[in-house]
This record gives sequence, C-alpha cells and structure tokens, in this order.
Amino acid sequence: MSLVSLIAALLIEQLQPLSKRGGISIAIARYANFLERQLNAGEHRHGVIAWLVAVVPAVVGLAVLYWLLHRVHPLLALLLNVAVLYVTMGFRQFSHYFTDIHHALRQGDVESARATLATWRGQSADGLDASDIARLAIEEGIVAAHYHVFGVIVWFVLLPGPSGALLYRLSLHLSKRWGGLPEAGPFREFPRRAFAVLDWLSARLTAAAFAVAGDFEDAVYCWRAQAHLWPDHNLGVVLASGAGALGVKLGMPIRAGHELVDRPELGVGDMADAAFMESAIGLGWRALVMWMLLLLLLGFASVVG
Repeated sequence: MSLVSLIAALLIEQLQPLSKRGGISIAIARYANFLERQLNAGEHRHGVIAWLVAVVPAVVGLAVLYWLLHRVHPLLALLLNVAVLYVTMGFRQFSHYFTDIHHALRQGDVESARATLATWRGQSADGLDASDIARLAIEEGIVAAHYHVFGVIVWFVLLPGPSGALLYRLSLHLSKRWGGLPEAGPFREFPRRAFAVLDWLSARLTAAAFAVAGDFEDAVYCWRAQAHLWPDHNLGVVLASGAGALGVKLGMPIRAGHELVDRPELGVGDMADAAFMESAIGLGWRALVMWMLLLLLLGFASVVG
C-alpha cells in the first residue's frame, strides 16, 4: 500500500501541483502563529508545550483515522494516504524555480536567472555570476528534494499510515517558523531541536540514496570529510553527499548584497553550471526510483513471508 500511495500522490502532484502558498499552507501558518501568540511567554518550556500541542494531537488523530478507515475498507485508508502525501510531498512544489533558472542559464539570460533565484531564496542575488547562480540553485534543489520528497518518504514508511509524513512536514514548518524567530528567545529552541532529531535519520538515508544513485565513492568521501563543516549538520550530510554524487563543488563563499558570506566548501570536481543542474535533476529522479524499487522489494518480501 505504501508504494501505491506514493506513486499515486506523485502522479497527481505532477498533473496538479499544489502551491506552497495555497490554502493549506496558509491555514498551518495561521495555526502556528496563533499558538505562538498564546503560548510564547519567553521560556523554553513554553516552546515544548506549543510544539506538543501543535504536533501530537494532529499526528495521533491522523493515525487513529487511518486505522479506523482501514478497518472499514483498505481502499479508504489508501485514499487517505494519497491525500496526505499529496499535500506534504512533491517535486513540483519547488521544481518550477529550478527549471526556470536552468532554462535561463542555458539561454545566457543571467539577469532572469538571478531574479528567479532571489525570489526562490527570498534573498538578494545581486552580484552573482552564472556559476554562483547554478551553485546556489543546485543547493536549494537538493535541500528542497530532501524536505519535500525523501524526508517525507522516510517517515511515511516508518510510522503507521500517513502520520509519519504529517509529523515530518509539520515539524519542519514549526522549526522554520518558530525556530527562525530571533525575538522568540528560548521558545524557539525546542522546535528546532525536535526537527533536528527527526531529520537525523532521514538526512542520512537521503544522503545514502544520493550516493547510490550517483558517484558512490566521492559521495561517501564528501559525507565523511566535509558534512560536519556545514552549520546545519543534517543538511551538511545531504549537501555533501549530493555534491560528491554529482562531482560538483557546492558551498564556498558567496556574495550577499555588498557582503561576502564565508561558507565551507562541499563536494569535489568542477564548478557548477547549467549542465550540472541537469545532472542534479537526474540524480533526484534516480534516487526516487531507487526508493520505489526498495519499497517494492520490501512489499514483495512481506507478501512472500
């Protein structure tokens, strides 16, 4: 059922992509803002309480609903899986940015690529050349593929029904919304740590998928030698493995406005360009196919057993 649910959700998402600024995202953002206003009194325990209130009832309730629907008829449980995966997973939630940048760079339209990258990242891209743009786009694409696809798949498989997918994406949303508020103080610590704990396993499984789908030796080398240098260690694992698998250099200092932001170097090989962006697309799809084959083998083994 897991494999069928994933394939169905991805097919529907390809035909009718869900906007990340759609009604569901707005509803979650409003709910998070409401809890933050009601429960944030500036202490660490308030962040713990707010996270538990936001996450636990929703995840447990969804697991119970899945169990009840499965008892009525497995098809109803399957439909619930597909619906939840559709709103929590998918390449199309971010791929249009990547595609537009790729096409612009291939046509030599650096200004258009720079504007699209700035919109995607929410940061100025002034002063970036074609290689910088390709490098940042590949980084954003790898991170987005992890957050929107592979991390969701891991937790969807681990927990009953679609509850794992909801747990992962809801935790990610709260980590970004509450954890990114500098004025939130100790309140933001627990949401960030909670997601870091959840993402520890999924980040390493994503990195392993990239290694198998690409240059395995370089991916493992970069994972072991470079991942710990990245500020977010989980993302460091994903980015280092992805860079090694592609044979491209990521990270490195980048210009942000009038300042030069120092960043560690990830990966080995050549500097990023539009051709490497195309390779990154192939890497993502190969890793996804590998996950599907793994789920198919597990399902076959379960039936035979």
